Amino acid sequence: MTRRVLVASRNAKKLNELRRILDEAGIAGIEIIGLNDVPPYDEAPETGATFEENALTKAHDGFAATGIPCVADDSGLEVDALNGMPGVLSARWSGAHGNDEANNTLLLSQLGDVPDQRRGARFVSACALVADGVEEVVRGEWPGVIGRKPVGDGGFGYDPIFYPAGGDVSSAQLTPAEKDAASHRGRALRQLLPALAGLAAG
Repeated sequence: MTRRVLVASRNAKKLNELRRILDEAGIAGIEIIGLNDVPPYDEAPETGATFEENALTKAHDGFAATGIPCVADDSGLEVDALNGMPGVLSARWSGAHGNDEANNTLLLSQLGDVPDQRRGARFVSACALVADGVEEVVRGEWPGVIGRKPVGDGGFGYDPIFYPAGGDVSSAQLTPAEKDAASHRGRALRQLLPALAGLAAG
């Protein structure tokens, strides 16, 4: 018997990332579906002060609306020189939600005179799983630095300007497998594997 798990996202890359991580862990019996696969429901605005708060709200909304175990994530970029911003405002840093190019351009201009040694940053992902009798929130972090200009055409969001610690390519230059192995969301999702395996077994 296959257990459906809803990922509270319309981003095909996020759905495929969890599918790959489940396959890699050898967890069978779970079918990952997204918001495009269920009837529309009212989604609460992301007004939480933390990634964890937003992820948990999204997971509760998805489970309450559909009755299907729900995984939700909230993720973004924390830049040391900006006191941890853009943080939960990452997707709408330039004003318009999800305008990656504008967000990257604004962030680079804000860091224009910041020297290389002070351009530390980290991607953060909080992932929540809500199901009958299950409520779990985990956090993954991916440290690195902000480059001087966008490089690479893979990934999305701030990937073209983020250089993972210890590497010399941007996260937009990594293959999907390389990114899964290291990324903040991959690190968080792997922490949910025991709970997801329990759902599959149940």
